[in-house]
Amino acid sequence: MEYEVRGAPRDRTVGAGARPGKLVAISDLHVRYAENRGIVEGLRPESSQDWLVVAGDVGEFVADIEWALGVLRDRFAKVIWAPGNHELWTPPDDPVRLRGEERYLHLVDLCRRLGVVTPEDPYEIWEGEGGPVAVAPLFVLYDYSFRPAGALNQDAALEQAKDAGVVCTDEYLLHPDPYPSREAWCRARLAITEERLAAIPSDMPTVLVNHFPLVREPTRVLRYPEFALWCGTEATADWHRRFRAAAVVYGHLHIPRLIHQNGVPHHEVSLGYPREWRAFHPAPGRPVQILP
Repeated sequence: MEYEVRGAPRDRTVGAGARPGKLVAISDLHVRYAENRGIVEGLRPESSQDWLVVAGDVGEFVADIEWALGVLRDRFAKVIWAPGNHELWTPPDDPVRLRGEERYLHLVDLCRRLGVVTPEDPYEIWEGEGGPVAVAPLFVLYDYSFRPAGALNQDAALEQAKDAGVVCTDEYLLHPDPYPSREAWCRARLAITEERLAAIPSDMPTVLVNHFPLVREPTRVLRYPEFALWCGTEATADWHRRFRAAAVVYGHLHIPRLIHQNGVPHHEVSLGYPREWRAFHPAPGRPVQILP
């Protein structure tokens, strides 16, 4: 596959006295909550050169997603989006009734109209401090391979989760159409994404952006370990090494922190629900600096 590079962003030249740009990231904005919507309304870059990575779960309703990404795109030099599971839901009261891949592609078209970069677009090259690196938004879903101890197969793992009273809402609202299952959709996305990443020149480092963690380690601290089933896939466990990641960005768990795997920083950048950030965030909604 031919490697694609997006053209330079608008307002990229740093004038005299201008602050140098940063690559920053946030996820799990969940703007259906009024408090979170207010945080997005107040979110501003520190420099006109800042790029913002949004690692999924902006919201569930298409209109909310469009509003939030539009606001952010008007403020940051560039916005890069990877979908979360909530964007892929088909809520019963959303006027947009699209399901599965159709819904995802509808959101891709929406982002392109806004000027927001998606996993279907050429990878952007960050050439600010810490670069050059290819910023790669990913969409690979999960395949139930993060199984709890004692579960020998997927069916047993799902039964164990049900017995524990831990079943992700995806089971009811995230439809895999036209694929027969979410894990089949995941396999298809893995193949597409792996091919694209493999086409990046071998001397180019990356920042890998995915809603779900690429490695299982972050799920070890989950309050309910059975929920890990809906948190990623073992198939991406070595991607940070194979594809020369300078950093990995993810969300989903609502446990913002930094871990290192094989020397590579993995940043969990979620805002989360108001009940969560009220307890843990002294300054909720402040994006995490990824580069430099």
